[in-house]
Amino acid sequence: MAKRRIGEFELIARYFAPLARGFAGARGLKSDNAFLAADARHDLVVKTDTIVAGVHFLADEKPELVAARALRVCLSDLAAGGATPYAYQLSLSLTLDWTERWVAGFARGLAADQRRFGIALSGGDTTGTPGPTTVTIAAFGRVARGKGLGRDGARAGDELWVTGTIGDAALGLLAARGELKAPALEKRYRLPQPRTAFGPRLVGIASATADISDGLLADAGHIADASRLSVHIERDLVPLSAEARRILAAKPALWSNVLGGGDDYELAIAVPPRKGARLLAASRATGVKVTRIGGFAKGRGVVLTVAGHARRAAQTGYVHF
Repeated sequence: MAKRRIGEFELIARYFAPLARGFAGARGLKSDNAFLAADARHDLVVKTDTIVAGVHFLADEKPELVAARALRVCLSDLAAGGATPYAYQLSLSLTLDWTERWVAGFARGLAADQRRFGIALSGGDTTGTPGPTTVTIAAFGRVARGKGLGRDGARAGDELWVTGTIGDAALGLLAARGELKAPALEKRYRLPQPRTAFGPRLVGIASATADISDGLLADAGHIADASRLSVHIERDLVPLSAEARRILAAKPALWSNVLGGGDDYELAIAVPPRKGARLLAASRATGVKVTRIGGFAKGRGVVLTVAGHARRAAQTGYVHF
C-alpha cells in the first residue's frame, strides 16, 4: 500500500512553522500574510504567491490575463488581512521558447493593474526554465499597527459572512475547458476581482478573515481550525449569481464545484453579531455585496446544512499535492 502524502497545511505545520517560531510577524504561519512593523503607525503586510502554467492558469492563457491573475491573487490575501496595496516584487521563470511578444503582453497586464489598484513594481528576478512558465509575486500592503486580520481570531457566536457570489469561478473553469457554456462565469475565472477597497474597512469589524481561494468549505474551515472552532454553513444562504443558479438548476451535482472549487477570491469573514450593522455600512460604502451564510460555534469541523438537514462536511477544496 502506498504511503499517504501529507497535505499542504500539514506540511507547513510540520516542516516550516518551526522555522518561524519566535518571529511574531509570521503568526505561526497560520495566516497567508506576514505582518512586519513598518513604523510607529503601520505594519507592512506581506504575501507571496506562485502560479504555474497548466496548474493555476490555462497553458494557452493570454499573457495580460496571466499577469492580472498573478497580481490579483496576492491582492486578495492583502484584502483579507485588512491591508491597502503598496508595492510588489516579481519573479518570472520563462520557458526556453519564450517570446518578446508574450513578455510585452504580460507587462501590459501588470501596468493596467498597477493603475487600477494603486501599486508599483519594486524589484524581483527573471530566469529561464525547462517549463512550465511560473510567476511568483510578493505583494506588500499597509495596515494600522497591530490591526492586521488573520484566520485565528473568530469566537463562538460570530457570524460567517461572504462577499460577492460564490462558485462562479469554479463553474467558469468548466466553461473555459469547454464543459459548460457560460461566458460571464468564464470571465470570473480568468479575471479575479480582489476586494481591495472593502478589505481595509474590515479592520475593527471582523474578528477573522480568509480569502476564498481553495473553496468556500475549505477556507471557512481554515478560519474554524485556526480559531479552534466549528463553522456551520447553510447552503441555501450561499449567494449565487443568476448564471450559477441556472446551471445548478440543470445540474445539481455541480454544487460540489460551487462549494469546493475555489478561485472565487471573495472574502469569508467572521463578524460578532453586534458589529453586523458596521459591516453592512462598509458594504454600502464600497458597493460590495455581503451575505450572512452561517456562524461559528464550539467544537471542530465544518457542518453544512442542506434543506434543513445538517451534515458534517469534509473540508473539500483545491488540493495542491
